[in-house]
Amino acid sequence: MHADTQGQSFPVFGLAHLLGIDLLPRIRNFQDLTFHRPDPGARYRHIDALFSTDPRTCIDWQLIENGWKDLIQVGLSVREGVSSVTLLRRLNNHSQKNQIYRVFREVGRAICTIVLLRYLPDPQLREQIARATNKAEAYNGCTKWLHSGGDSYLRSRDPELQEKAVKFLGLMANSIIFSTTVDMTDTLRQMAAQGREVNPYDIAALSPHRRDNVLRFGDYDTATLHIPPGPYDSALRLPADGL
Repeated sequence: MHADTQGQSFPVFGLAHLLGIDLLPRIRNFQDLTFHRPDPGARYRHIDALFSTDPRTCIDWQLIENGWKDLIQVGLSVREGVSSVTLLRRLNNHSQKNQIYRVFREVGRAICTIVLLRYLPDPQLREQIARATNKAEAYNGCTKWLHSGGDSYLRSRDPELQEKAVKFLGLMANSIIFSTTVDMTDTLRQMAAQGREVNPYDIAALSPHRRDNVLRFGDYDTATLHIPPGPYDSALRLPADGL
């Protein structure tokens, strides 16, 4: 699972790990982040300079062991349907009296350090994360543009109306993206049929999050909504010399 730089919260790392999610956010300014030692006496031949020398930043394994029941309880609550958003609000409470926050923060420190050590030496992983987050940002930008009447803000405090607004916006965005993808596929098929070269690398750079073909304000014909669309063939089937 990928996220932008804001996805580096220690409790989020801890919760994701507990749920079996490999959280790999895009990391900017990693030189300002702390690499946590597993033990104050731990030293490394080649990468020791990356780790903090402050013993207070070392992982408190005893705290994690003492709060293990809290970790399991939170994980089971999420699996039983408790809102992860509600839990994250509690986990982001920085009060020292909040035992659950402190335990998740400690787990998150360990997982974040592991992710950093995977992220830095692997350019392919960094490229993969950048591509995934760019796609997510493009989708978010598309939905924000479509949500023109409310500037992407939820105006109602009614949870049911908020849920409807989010779902309807997602449905509209996905429908437009699907329609754009169909149009792009048809165009590529026509180009291939005309003997024009269609390069797979060019296709990989295309994005369905277009705006120039979308008329946000205008007439919407609903008279034919009852007519089901024909079957969609997703296979592009380009000529062999174009692959």
